[in-house]
Amino acid sequence: MRTLEIKKNDAGQRLDKFLQKRFSTMPKPMMYMYIRKKCIKLNGKKCDINVKLCEGDVLTFFIKDEFFDAPQKQKSYAFLKAPSKLQIVYEDDNLLLLDKKPGVIVHQDKSYHFDSLVARVQHYLYDKGEYDPEREQAFSPALVNRIDRNTGGIVIAAKNAEALRILNQKMKTRELEKFYLCLLCGKPKQSEATLRGFMTKNESKNKVSVFSHPVEGGKEMVTKYRVLRTNGKYSLAEVELMTGRTHQIRAHMASIGTPLAGDSKYGSKKAPGDFPYQALYSYKLRFRFTSDAGILNYLNGREFEVAQDGIWFLSSL
Repeated sequence: MRTLEIKKNDAGQRLDKFLQKRFSTMPKPMMYMYIRKKCIKLNGKKCDINVKLCEGDVLTFFIKDEFFDAPQKQKSYAFLKAPSKLQIVYEDDNLLLLDKKPGVIVHQDKSYHFDSLVARVQHYLYDKGEYDPEREQAFSPALVNRIDRNTGGIVIAAKNAEALRILNQKMKTRELEKFYLCLLCGKPKQSEATLRGFMTKNESKNKVSVFSHPVEGGKEMVTKYRVLRTNGKYSLAEVELMTGRTHQIRAHMASIGTPLAGDSKYGSKKAPGDFPYQALYSYKLRFRFTSDAGILNYLNGREFEVAQDGIWFLSSL
């Protein structure tokens, strides 16, 4: 028999979700069988898989020792292979706002086995003594939003589980306003507009198609833009995402005949100067809460920007 006490960062999640994170080597059918046969109890009683855990709850386990003795430490400490240096826009006890540079991926993939923005965050917090995998049973610092590898800008990282839950919810309800700067090829017919369309994604090509009318399997996309200045050949625009779709800005602006400079996927390799990536940067974030944000209420109404001298295409116009 073994026991685990639910800590602050474990509270508020379903039992099955916690178990999947804590015992990554345990097959799901076996986990459900353990719960059904009372081999896993909550506060000494039989429990359901969807019960919400509370801080101070005690789980009792009558399961194979191998699941407790799995190499959790080796898996958790893989982030130490990533660099720990970050470009920090803002930091407090609950979150980090980071200026991700183009070329950095946010999460590991098959090509990058160790280096990613989330791994760098975990390494940074580990060095500061704010994250210790040995003390955490299921939680690790995580990113709230994603940005394409070749796009730069503000990414939010949550330091604790409560902040992560709140920020994820605020993302879903559009209470975090994100603004981008981009360099367009040509000049839009309207200097300011709200674009509405529908998109489908070709997974094999990782490319989006935009339609002006509803299509089967299509998702609505809404993009607001405002031209800040132009020389006719290129235009600098501010864009606000009203929906969050794959390659939304790149595909939507290309659909009206003004693709992003340097964006070969959506129609324009042309760019003033030698741009290595598409000219797009998530430069501003605004917290606009319309409902209670709990421990993050102090952020309501605050706005953060990255230093514009770090956005390499601004000098083009």
